[in-house]
Amino acid sequence: MIDVAITPEEGWGGETDWATLASAAVVAALRASPHGELLTDEAMIEISVKFAGDAEVQSLNAAYRGKDKPTNVLSFPMVQSDLIETVTGNSDDGEVLLGDVILAQGVCAAEAADKGVSVEVHATHLIVHGTLHLLGFDHVDDAEAESMESSERAALASLGIADPYAVEES
Repeated sequence: MIDVAITPEEGWGGETDWATLASAAVVAALRASPHGELLTDEAMIEISVKFAGDAEVQSLNAAYRGKDKPTNVLSFPMVQSDLIETVTGNSDDGEVLLGDVILAQGVCAAEAADKGVSVEVHATHLIVHGTLHLLGFDHVDDAEAESMESSERAALASLGIADPYAVEES
């Protein structure tokens, strides 16, 4: 089972149901990964999604990545990627915190505008991306990036969202 805990900060308001959006993105990412069985496991798998401001993300990015600037999304895995397949069997209380995904509102909004998509669509992409990081995906080299992007495309397509990596030729 999956529990997506969200924390919306000021600036992420409007009519959007951020809890439903985050849950759908997390579930889609899990289904598009080799770890889809976590969706039906008896253990409670928790992922925290925080919709934060740029200043908070900048502070976290500086503290944990040595980059003193805001970024669109940060992921903080709580489970080593090589232990994900066995993590539910090793839980004392049947609950596993997989990790945290944190989005920066201003960066997300600016990138959405640049891409010509809604903030909701871009935030969904960033949550999928962040969730895949929690599952051990990365994009350090070309092969890893291609694998991660393939999973992102599949997850987003399942939600009716167009390929964010498509290159339009003119």
